[in-house]
Amino acid sequence: MSKKKFIVGCFDDEAVLFPAVKKVRTAGYKIHDVYTPFAVHGLDAAIGERETSLHTAGFIYGITGTTTALSCISWIFTRDWPLNIGGKPHFALPAWIPIIFELTVLFSAVGMVLTFCYLCQIAPFVKKHHFHPRATDDLFVMVIECTSKTNAEDLKGFLAANGAVEVNEQVAESGWWWGRYDKDEMPFENRTAAAY
Repeated sequence: MSKKKFIVGCFDDEAVLFPAVKKVRTAGYKIHDVYTPFAVHGLDAAIGERETSLHTAGFIYGITGTTTALSCISWIFTRDWPLNIGGKPHFALPAWIPIIFELTVLFSAVGMVLTFCYLCQIAPFVKKHHFHPRATDDLFVMVIECTSKTNAEDLKGFLAANGAVEVNEQVAESGWWWGRYDKDEMPFENRTAAAY
């Protein structure tokens, strides 16, 4: 992956962050991401993220679990190994409901967790650039991707004027990579020791 230039603005209050996000989007800058110490209601819509489709994926996984359970149980008890258990019919649907329910929940839960991890790029050995050491501690960090039209100094001044307590410029991978942090890819490589 190629490295890109980002302008990173740090805010110490949620009430200052929201108007700044709206002004940055109105000014036409491209927000790469906003990192917060806790979930902020409405921030995803403010930065232009679309609504998640995770609930649809969960429904599809659940239906897959239901179909798998029903087909396996009916095939086993009616075709492969039919047994007369207490005089029940071979296709005893009411007795299978708990198993069908459990497999539906299992498929849905495991599928949604794996889908979430894939979409958020969370896995062992997956590395991403950390833009600020306090990004998930006590600061709200807005990362803006620089394009060919972006004037970095104007953007820094714009963020500072809109309440950013700290603004800096970083060059980093925009996505993720496999492996470990090498010496030239250490987190906070563009930060000065004084900022810690």
